[in-house]
Amino acid sequence: MGVAMVAEHERQQKATPDTWMYPPHQGWTYEQVKDLDLPFDWELMDGRIVVRGMTSWWHNRVRDRIYHRLESAVQEPFTVATEQCVLVDEYNPTKPDVMVFDERELDPFTLECVPVDKVSLVVEVVSPGSRQDDRIRKPAMFAAAKVPYYWRVERGDDGLPVIHELWLHHDLGMYVPAPARPLHTGKLETDLPFPVAIDLAGLIGR
Repeated sequence: MGVAMVAEHERQQKATPDTWMYPPHQGWTYEQVKDLDLPFDWELMDGRIVVRGMTSWWHNRVRDRIYHRLESAVQEPFTVATEQCVLVDEYNPTKPDVMVFDERELDPFTLECVPVDKVSLVVEVVSPGSRQDDRIRKPAMFAAAKVPYYWRVERGDDGLPVIHELWLHHDLGMYVPAPARPLHTGKLETDLPFPVAIDLAGLIGR
């Protein structure tokens, strides 16, 4: 069997509970793993199946309340989703904590993964087990895919959320701090991708 035939044969193999830890030479693709049922939470990173760590109450509360604040302010043609698959490429179907995307021409009844070119904003809430991903790997990945805006949410020394607002610098191909107000404490106010104001203390308090 030639090299091309071997590669094609590998791409047709589905990952199973017995084989998921042995990816093909090029790595698993979304199509190969999308039906995989494992007894733990996982995601595909660069063609490798990676176990997702436990998240804290603080992380989940902040994530969910940011979602609701964005949902209450969203404007057409955008919609807001949490933990929804984004197909960055066939080896990286990632699930941002929260995202805003253009829902035009997308069928909600058949959509599995949002095409990355439809995404306008990605929000990642940093957890102890996701620091490197949320601060380095994911910003680089989404910037390379030309997602315009990225918010990184950190836990401040006082326990309240601090939001780093990042914009894509098209010439550099990377995110840079928003020019007007790159760091939001107390209250987030921004006009992009649509006007929204969020009381950050309210993400934790009642």
